[in-house]
Amino acid sequence: MPPAPIPPFVENVLRRHPAVASAASAATGLLRRMAIKPFHPSVRRRESAVREGMPAPHAVRCHLFREKGNGSTPTIVIAGFVPDATEVVEFQRELFRNYGSIYYLNYPRNGFSQDMFSAQLGDLVEDLNRRGESPVLFCISFGAGLVARLFREQATLEGLRLRGMVMVSPVLCTEDLVRPDRERTGGVRILESNLRRILKADPENGGDVTRQMERARRCFQSLFEAGAENRVLSRRHLAIRGKIMEVIEKTSCRGGYERVLALKDFAVPDGSRPLFEGPHLTLLAEAEDAMLVPGSPALAALRETKSLRRIFPGGTVRTVSSPDSGDTVAHASLIFHHHCYNPLLKSWYDGVCGTGLVQAV
Repeated sequence: MPPAPIPPFVENVLRRHPAVASAASAATGLLRRMAIKPFHPSVRRRESAVREGMPAPHAVRCHLFREKGNGSTPTIVIAGFVPDATEVVEFQRELFRNYGSIYYLNYPRNGFSQDMFSAQLGDLVEDLNRRGESPVLFCISFGAGLVARLFREQATLEGLRLRGMVMVSPVLCTEDLVRPDRERTGGVRILESNLRRILKADPENGGDVTRQMERARRCFQSLFEAGAENRVLSRRHLAIRGKIMEVIEKTSCRGGYERVLALKDFAVPDGSRPLFEGPHLTLLAEAEDAMLVPGSPALAALRETKSLRRIFPGGTVRTVSSPDSGDTVAHASLIFHHHCYNPLLKSWYDGVCGTGLVQAV
């Protein structure tokens, strides 16, 4: 059920008195922090093995959190570039808690490592399996690419049990967001332009990397503000907006750059073998082509039934549409279009959690 919008007279007060808006947002944020607690798996053998070969493992370690739920099917949230996992599903939290606890992997601010991410996710899944629980992986945009790479390499999750997987607006390779220079059909997207500059930056030239990452920081701020434009925002929206802007501001240039380098190492599944054979749901936004580039390999693979079956034999693809023709659903718009996403998610969770099927990786 969507949150109640702020009454007009209250909205006017919030606009005239920013301090009141800040207080309301802070109160909402406090309630979230009380519910979402830091979490540490009881056994972290994969992480320990990875840490041994890293000069500064704490700089690239994800921060894990848990929010207790009522059911026995936990959800692990893996976010896109921004916002954090703890913020991006603000309007899905209640739904997920009906099926089990929620676990969040927030990326580090000052670095990133696919190896560390994979190790931490593997340890978390193993910890849940030891408790007799099989989680759903809920992956968004860039996060879907991280998980796809992990499944392509297989070893980290081998022998572990999953209930299923959801991918929201998946980005599975660099070519989903950045075309070769010679291809300009359909215009250049703002994110594509920024990523192209970052990928061409000289890694030995710290000033060049910093300059391009600061440009990207402004790009992400603009993308979120564009999504919020002309909307009546609830207190929860205002609180989330503050957290998103904080994440964008406090993620260092190095931290953002290393996430882009991880994206550079993604590879679209070739269909030679399945990535995951269990229940799988892909949710594509109706305006996906406004973010992903023409000829996106991920969109081509997921929209074509035969290639989908080769990659995800138990996969289903749904297009998320808005009943309002003037408010189309944008890429991974879980915050502003939760009322469009949540019924599809509930239907899928009901089906998956109502069966005894569990997929061993």
